[in-house]
Amino acid sequence: MYMSLNQHYREKFGCKVYKLSLDGGFTCPNRDGTLGYGGCIFCSGKGSGDFAELKQGSIEEQLEKAKLKVASKNKGGKYIAYFQSFSNTYAKCDKLQKLFLEAIKPDYIVGLAIGTRPDCIDKEKSEMLSRVNKIKPVSVELGLQTVHEKTAEYIRRGYKTEVYFEAVKLLKSYGIEVVTHIIIGLPGEDTEMIAETVKQVVNAGSDGVKFHLLHIIRGTDLEKEYLRGKIKCLTLEEYAEILKKCISLLPKDTVVHRITGDGAKKDLIAPMWSADKKNVLNFLHKFLEQ
Repeated sequence: MYMSLNQHYREKFGCKVYKLSLDGGFTCPNRDGTLGYGGCIFCSGKGSGDFAELKQGSIEEQLEKAKLKVASKNKGGKYIAYFQSFSNTYAKCDKLQKLFLEAIKPDYIVGLAIGTRPDCIDKEKSEMLSRVNKIKPVSVELGLQTVHEKTAEYIRRGYKTEVYFEAVKLLKSYGIEVVTHIIIGLPGEDTEMIAETVKQVVNAGSDGVKFHLLHIIRGTDLEKEYLRGKIKCLTLEEYAEILKKCISLLPKDTVVHRITGDGAKKDLIAPMWSADKKNVLNFLHKFLEQ
């Protein structure tokens, strides 16, 4: 099997830990005109933060509101403050540090997770994150998706794969844990191409991986491609086969933060089987145990 996030958190913090998704009010260089407009082809208007708290009130208020949603599932447990929507290092360091310190201030917060782009990481920000990391553990989630440049251009990622490797190296040099997002099912990619992405992520030194199913969300440019018949979604069985191959390539100490991703049901266009999250996870767990 593999090192699950739940197992990792229990070993690291000694208890059940849930993530509390926050909205820091960020945007993305692929949306504000710096690199482009509209974001990556698969990205919704919420910047891949469909389940994050909308920015209403202070960070403390957002944390309390998010905590209430999972309190019944996490009695006596702890929490990770998770900046999920858009690119959460896309601002000046003084603003970022103030925001991150505010997020880790409560006693029930044991760590900080930050979702961002590799091209929004530099030395100054890495130094700032290392200071926060000395107070409570910090992990940075990098949206790579694929190492293949042709695919990256198609999905309008906006940076060369080499930028990802440089960001991982820099963050690791400052003692920051790195988690890498990989999408399974991108147009034109077969199992071997996806496996190659996993191999290069492992070689780069990523501490963890998040696997996502390519799903079509209403209002995205990917939806337009799908409706034109240019994109074919994977079946659950196909996804499971590829996922099993990918996980087999990971070192035993690499943490698998997610084995699939799901969009909000009201906005999901395809594949519809992904809407039944409980059934999907049960199927995948059984398949991976075989």
